Amino acid sequence: MAEWLSRAEARQLAERVLARAKSDGCHVSISSGVSGNTRYARNEVTTAGDTVNAGVTVTSRFGKRTASVSTNELDDAALTRAVETSERLARLAPENPELMPLLPAQVFAEVPALSNATAGLDAARRAEAVAAVIGASGRAGGGLAAAGLVHRVAGAGAVANSAGLFAYHASSSAVHTCTVRTPDGRGSGWAGTAHNDWGRMTGAATLAQRAIGKAQGTRDARELAPGEYTVLLEPTAVANLLGLLAFSLNARAADEGRSFFSKRGGGNKIGDKVVDERITLASDPRDPDLLTAPYTGEGLPVGATTWIENGVLKNLGYDRFWADKQGRAPAPLGGGFRLRGGTATTEELIAGVSDGLIVTRFWYIRPVDQRTLLYTGITRDGVFRIQGGKVTGAVRNFRFNESPVAMLNNLVAMGRPERVSSSESGDVGGAAVVVPPLVVRNFHFTSVSEAV
Repeated sequence: MAEWLSRAEARQLAERVLARAKSDGCHVSISSGVSGNTRYARNEVTTAGDTVNAGVTVTSRFGKRTASVSTNELDDAALTRAVETSERLARLAPENPELMPLLPAQVFAEVPALSNATAGLDAARRAEAVAAVIGASGRAGGGLAAAGLVHRVAGAGAVANSAGLFAYHASSSAVHTCTVRTPDGRGSGWAGTAHNDWGRMTGAATLAQRAIGKAQGTRDARELAPGEYTVLLEPTAVANLLGLLAFSLNARAADEGRSFFSKRGGGNKIGDKVVDERITLASDPRDPDLLTAPYTGEGLPVGATTWIENGVLKNLGYDRFWADKQGRAPAPLGGGFRLRGGTATTEELIAGVSDGLIVTRFWYIRPVDQRTLLYTGITRDGVFRIQGGKVTGAVRNFRFNESPVAMLNNLVAMGRPERVSSSESGDVGGAAVVVPPLVVRNFHFTSVSEAV
């Protein structure tokens, strides 16, 4: 097998599985591809490796009962075992009253999400990126130590079922994050980038300089009293919080009164103004900065959706069961997320702040109240004071208690959007997110954090 299955190979594999099925219905999910990562710490590579794998998950159903079995052995005997095991387990499983019928054949958008530059990001090329960061850290002097991750995946997925559905999507994604620390442990700086296309990501040398500058600048951070501050949230910090709002756009939770998007007295807030009128949040798998799968795991097409437009909630995510129950068309949450922004640079945003703080990113974010989307967490790897439109020094990290809804209602200014590494851990698993830096007033910091 090549590094991943072609469309024809994936279809043939699906047909081999479906031909063995004796259940009322069978769903097949196929994944194949290559994954490679290089980790480094203390200015040297610590681990590096690549894996190539292909796997199949078979889901069998008898009435409302289902069970799934996965295997990465693709010979006839292994596929037979997987199908027979899933059917045996399905007969024993409890009924799922919300199980929907298998989808028939669908029409899917073509999304060119596979980058040759990312697919070709082998160990040697990853090492070049790592060397650029380590070299810059060494040249900066002062005993700085760089650590980070270069990770890429490339491959293809497919879904098929016994009702005639087949979908195929080839894609790639890459991430490079780096942290630079001072030898005394008092200074830390972070920078990261992500995209489907390695060639469109921020270069390693630029990432290194960002992280080095923040590490050097935070060494003498002073303590500032907690309270409400105007903040300039860098794009990664915005994405850390925006994702919490985006993935709460769930119609069922709203209709059942379990969400910020629930309306008092029943129903949801579709049609209501929920955030600042400058906020427009949309998804589109064909967006050249997002390029996500054009279908869900069950094979439902994912199209372009505007969730919030000029501050007004326009749509919520409806799965097939809840859409059927409410008499609506399904609206899957997918396609990444883009928050419309402005044209200002970070430097121009800083110049417009008379007194505030810059936040690089957030860490250890946990829910406090789902009805208000209140979360808590800490800042990390660089918080800086702005006075009179200029950066005047670093301050210690804070714990915050804040809601992304409040963040988007207390908007002061927006910068130029960019694709970011949105996950807390900085790995490939983060959602595809394009966001601008935001200036936000009255951001709640509740205590000082001892972490750097």
